[in-house]
Amino acid sequence: MSRIRPVAGSTALHRRSLLTATGALALCAGAGYALLPGGDRAVAAGSADAAADEAVPASSRQAPAAPLAPYTRGTTVAGVSAPRGGGGAGYRRLAEGPGWGRVVRGELAGARSGRDDRRTTLAAFVQLTDLHVIDTQHPLRLEYLRSTDVHAWRPHEALTVHGAVSLVERINSLRGAPVTGSPLHFAMTTGDNTDNNTRSELDWYLTALSGGRIAPNSGDPRQYEGVQNSGLRQYWQPDATTRDADKQLGFPHLDGFLAAAVREVNSPGLNLPWYSTVGNHDAMPLGCYASHGDPYLTELAVGGRKLMELGAAEAKKLRQTIKKATDPRGVQYGAFLRSQARAMRPVTPDEARAPFTPAEYVEAHLDPAYRGFGPVGHGYSAANLDAGTQYYAFRVSEDVIGISLDTTDPGGHYTGSLGTAQLLWLQRTLRTNRNARAIVFSHHTSKSMTNTHRDPARPDERRHDGGELVELLGSHPNVVAWVNGHIHRNAVTPHTGSAGSFWEISTASHVDFPQLARVIELVDNKDGTLSLFTTLVESAAPARTDYSDLTQTGLAALYRELSCNAPGARTDLGGTPQDRNTELLLKA
Repeated sequence: MSRIRPVAGSTALHRRSLLTATGALALCAGAGYALLPGGDRAVAAGSADAAADEAVPASSRQAPAAPLAPYTRGTTVAGVSAPRGGGGAGYRRLAEGPGWGRVVRGELAGARSGRDDRRTTLAAFVQLTDLHVIDTQHPLRLEYLRSTDVHAWRPHEALTVHGAVSLVERINSLRGAPVTGSPLHFAMTTGDNTDNNTRSELDWYLTALSGGRIAPNSGDPRQYEGVQNSGLRQYWQPDATTRDADKQLGFPHLDGFLAAAVREVNSPGLNLPWYSTVGNHDAMPLGCYASHGDPYLTELAVGGRKLMELGAAEAKKLRQTIKKATDPRGVQYGAFLRSQARAMRPVTPDEARAPFTPAEYVEAHLDPAYRGFGPVGHGYSAANLDAGTQYYAFRVSEDVIGISLDTTDPGGHYTGSLGTAQLLWLQRTLRTNRNARAIVFSHHTSKSMTNTHRDPARPDERRHDGGELVELLGSHPNVVAWVNGHIHRNAVTPHTGSAGSFWEISTASHVDFPQLARVIELVDNKDGTLSLFTTLVESAAPARTDYSDLTQTGLAALYRELSCNAPGARTDLGGTPQDRNTELLLKA
């Protein structure tokens, strides 16, 4: 049975963080301390006492009594949602198509015969990434940029909660890992769990994963107030007969869509332990502006005015400002919104739309209302609150540790980096646990960590890019994988360093088609090699949609189909066969 024990922890819960953690099975943190079982003192993670730390049984699934067997039902090995009749112009309906085969990749080690009969499982888990749970009625959204960039708003955004819950249902249905049949030990979200750093989205995301009822609505509790009933033709108006731009492309007219989209949704919650990693959309308003840089933005977020349309010339200028990161603190953005005050439309104010701070993000994970299947804090702890950090390590099994990094840059912009303190902590953690295989998690990829804006709270601290992180990970032979998201595309990349090799596994988002999560299995082939098996999964919603079915399940199916047809949607996000279902070999 898998065991989870703390690699870095804390002695006590934060004053606002609950006494329910008394029975916690894992309490992990990013401050470089380990909690000794049966004691009240914290010790340095590198000390002998910390190394002697006893294992604590994890609340993971039990291995079945019968021999383990591969479980591919519900995975993309068995079948994948695909447009009927192949590609082509116009709106496309979906149906279940043939599955994706598995590709063996031997860039880092050769495949040896007989390994299927020898291998043993070291870890098996699920990665969810870029859920982008969206409060579509929030006043601080950039939908109006659609006048110059069709990607600025997606027609399916009102259904992100339905899609996230359906993904939870799919994960719960997996009775074992696709290749080994091993029980799945945990799930990890790798950032952009929310879309706009707003409390409403944070509540919906945490409830979706932990279980409970969600009303995906803000402002007026009786109705939707946003761009989709604005009468503006640049947005899909599903309930109206308006011949909007999306209906001209084949999008349907669906009476009752908006009322159904804001109805209560019920989530069963994940039925295995889950951990959380932070992304730029979790940390910053709009995913790019330094948190709480301008009080006016907070005032607008909870207020009663919303900008819904903007001329193409002005939209293009604002889009370039964001893309080039010339306004990371949002000062120019605040001035722009002030200039548009008379063009804003009235909406119902809502305090739930307020932005949250990094500390509030951690506190929310520690809230017992969101404990679900545990562990308490979902990786975060009181030590994170005390140190002001959002990174931690945890014990996956006797021979494997997980490390969750915070690659967001508090200085602003959507690309990432690491501060020196975190980089040194990572190096210590890898060195202290040199006898354990290490799986590193982050939001950003190696190529998207290019941000050198200084942290306003640590102006003298240097920021480190993806190249430096690759170099550090490659200098530790126990690192086997770096699992991330951010780019909304499946990509698997080999890296060879000064002391070892590892695979970087980037997974597509669950907001853009093909809307996938990934199961990852680490096995020892007992021949001097390891294998990482990666298998993609879709949500539990059926591939075919029924426009008369506006139930929770019907809307989850529609979420996928609408995302496939979103104007300007990229067709390469699924990646090549080498980036999907794979066996990735490396030296043991």
